[in-house]
Amino acid sequence: MAEKPQGKPVQVKPTKPKVFTAKNIKHDFRMNWQIYVFAIPIIVYFVIFNYIPMAGIIMAFQSFNPKKGYFASPWVGFQNFRDFFGSYYFWRLIRNTFLISALSIIFSFPAPVIFALLLNEVRAKYFKKVVQTMSYLPHFVSMVVICGLITDFCDTDGLITNIVVALGGEKRNLLSDPDLFRTIYISSDIWAGIGFGSIIYLASLSGVDQELYEAAVIDGAGRWKQTWHITLPGITPTIIIMLIMRMGSLFSVGFEKIILLYNPMTYETADVISSFTYRKGLIEANYGYSTAVGLFNSVINFSLLLVTNWIARRFSETSLF
Repeated sequence: MAEKPQGKPVQVKPTKPKVFTAKNIKHDFRMNWQIYVFAIPIIVYFVIFNYIPMAGIIMAFQSFNPKKGYFASPWVGFQNFRDFFGSYYFWRLIRNTFLISALSIIFSFPAPVIFALLLNEVRAKYFKKVVQTMSYLPHFVSMVVICGLITDFCDTDGLITNIVVALGGEKRNLLSDPDLFRTIYISSDIWAGIGFGSIIYLASLSGVDQELYEAAVIDGAGRWKQTWHITLPGITPTIIIMLIMRMGSLFSVGFEKIILLYNPMTYETADVISSFTYRKGLIEANYGYSTAVGLFNSVINFSLLLVTNWIARRFSETSLF
């Protein structure tokens, strides 16, 4: 029997990248104008609070005087940076900022991931919702209130101090001890953020294919092996993205909590770049010097973001850009 002649293979033309012309943009706006309207408040917010203030970077190279303004204030070049790099506070600030940020990444960052994995294993829906609600509450409480509670609990007659005394410790104000400041800061950070931080991981867990678990059960895999070989790989992209974003703010320890908790007795271990910038800029009115310190901090954070993103792209399939 004679074979039928085969037809010519179909050639698929490569799709050309879409060119953004005025006509295409106008058509897209007409089709999706509701989305553009909703985006206006977000764009306005970033322009007002993120892009316009960037003009103030010029103060880092001036001996800025508010009465004279940007154009009349004397230009000092890199003198503010040289003063900061050569000051007594430089290495202390770098050390404290790095240690608090590193401890936060080591302990605070994995805490929501572990909490989300534990909640994912809970089968009692009512109990799960109660635990989730209770864990979310500290996030919605004002930072001033949170720090007020920490101050009261760590006072000489505070709850945590009494527990320490019952375990054989010394009765004292725990926040006045420089060696305990980082422990108190990281512990309270975990307590306040573990619930709200787990939301994104719980959402990521809901997207893991349930058929993989069914196949694992058939193969005899227990809960631990299912978590290790299915759950964790399923949420790894989310973990990597969140880690890159956290590394991008490694040197941006929140100054609000630091300022509300520290005191001159704990400056040696508690003073960080952001709190130092606050004191120099708003309290001592040394605007040029504080702007130089803040600009240095931003450059370091941006560099860490690029390096972390490059490492993630080099060794995995997930990255920000």
